[in-house]
Amino acid sequence: MYQYFYGWYFKCQSETQTLAIIPAYHKSKSGSSCSIQLITNDGAWNLSFPYHTLSNHSFPISIAQNYFGQDGIRLSIRTSDCCAFGFLRFNTLSPIRYDIMGPFHYLPFMQCRHSVLSMRHSVHGSLTIQGIRYTFTDGIGYIEGDRGYSFPKHYIWTQCFFQNGSLMISVAHIPMGFFHFTGVIAIIHWNNNEYRLATYLGAKIVKIKNREIVIQQKNWILSAKLLESHAHPLLAPVKGAMKRTISESVSCCASYCFRQDAQTLFSFETNQASFEYEYPDFPLS
Repeated sequence: MYQYFYGWYFKCQSETQTLAIIPAYHKSKSGSSCSIQLITNDGAWNLSFPYHTLSNHSFPISIAQNYFGQDGIRLSIRTSDCCAFGFLRFNTLSPIRYDIMGPFHYLPFMQCRHSVLSMRHSVHGSLTIQGIRYTFTDGIGYIEGDRGYSFPKHYIWTQCFFQNGSLMISVAHIPMGFFHFTGVIAIIHWNNNEYRLATYLGAKIVKIKNREIVIQQKNWILSAKLLESHAHPLLAPVKGAMKRTISESVSCCASYCFRQDAQTLFSFETNQASFEYEYPDFPLS
């Protein structure tokens, strides 16, 4: 039986509020289903839906009365566990220049494949989740996707917006048959430029320790550090089944630095970073 998952991550942020919405569908030995996960500073909710409520297997999708697309989100959830409703509208998305997986896009049997649909776009509208209203007037948003059969055994993921920019970093344990390696993909959109650091471009992990990541690619050095976590539990796939619990801080304190040779291009600290740190300290050789 074919086991898989396909999910999308929508982050929406205002000056004072941040939330993430993760619609997905999944198929495992135990059956097929859909889910919508919501995460805010106040908590996280996982809502399960029958597979037949899925209207499309590619983007955009609808699950029951809920819609997720490049133009926005509509939520209409009223269950004993969660009440969430409202509309968000997105303006023009900001895609990356080419597939974030690079040549790895063509490799068969990869455990998980990543995609980035928009690094930064405007968000307008409001959602009410468990009685709390999230209002976005000229808010900002980010969209990515994942598909495969399992999340990596160990990984780190972070995303944040900053002045005139947006960045995403993902570091993961990648199994390839009898071999494995630590892979990295990172994108920075800043001042109308795109910077990409990736294993397939020669990027190397310099440090993973004490909740800090340091990546070097030629004369570029990019670092990110989780300073203070406000994590809530989310479910992640294992062989298509949503049975692994991970932790995400949708809005937490973190610092970032990007250098070229001896010049610091940017360095800042923010309290609205999103971070997942599912990695032991990296044994440097």
